Amino acid sequence: MKQLLNTLFVTSEDVYLSVEGENVLANKAQQVIARYPLHTLQTIVSFSYSGASPALMGACAECGIGLAFCTPRGRFLARVTGETSGNVLLRREQYRIADNDRRSCAIAKNMIFGKLSNSAASLQRTLRDHAPRVTDCGLKDAARQIKEVLQLVLEVPDMEALRGLEGVGAAAYFSVFDHLLLNRKEDFFFHGRSRRPPLDRVNAMLSFAYSLLAHDCASALESVGLDRMLDFFTGIAPEGLRWRWI
Repeated sequence: MKQLLNTLFVTSEDVYLSVEGENVLANKAQQVIARYPLHTLQTIVSFSYSGASPALMGACAECGIGLAFCTPRGRFLARVTGETSGNVLLRREQYRIADNDRRSCAIAKNMIFGKLSNSAASLQRTLRDHAPRVTDCGLKDAARQIKEVLQLVLEVPDMEALRGLEGVGAAAYFSVFDHLLLNRKEDFFFHGRSRRPPLDRVNAMLSFAYSLLAHDCASALESVGLDRMLDFFTGIAPEGLRWRWI
């Protein structure tokens, strides 16, 4: 597995990216304002209208560095990919597993177990670090419910049951998500998930973060030669990997 390194975020609207030797150059008003070694980067995400040079796009594709372009407001536009890498036998095995519910479920169980474990850990960490403020907010009960689901995940017989358990765990987590937001409650609150478009600041941040995560996941999959458009949980790529808002 390729080691995941740093992500370079270009947030200035008027920065143009180019390449010189083994370095990414950030140019503004025809002046180089920063340079970053290519070998230290795994991903570049640009929120600039100016974009990047074709030479940099080619260098990123050749080095396996993910390069994505978004509007300054965070809307995804495009990503650059090079030639498909990896052994074709690996992708053929990926397709075989995706066509086999039992084998797909065995892999998906581990992923869902990890997701729900992290959800429970997040709630417990908040309870530990901010106990006086969240003691009676239901976080303890939600964490307990997620842990109960965890006991069933690795024993679930089929994919439909696994999807159901994942939904129960996610519902428990998001039912108390608002209590994890401890500051500036007048601006940052969570009263339910909304998508396309997100209807408040927290949902906008969630959608934005999911899109960045999807970009990193897609880059990691492609770097080892897997098909990012096929997964073992739904049979097709999640919406995030198709670059729509989650």
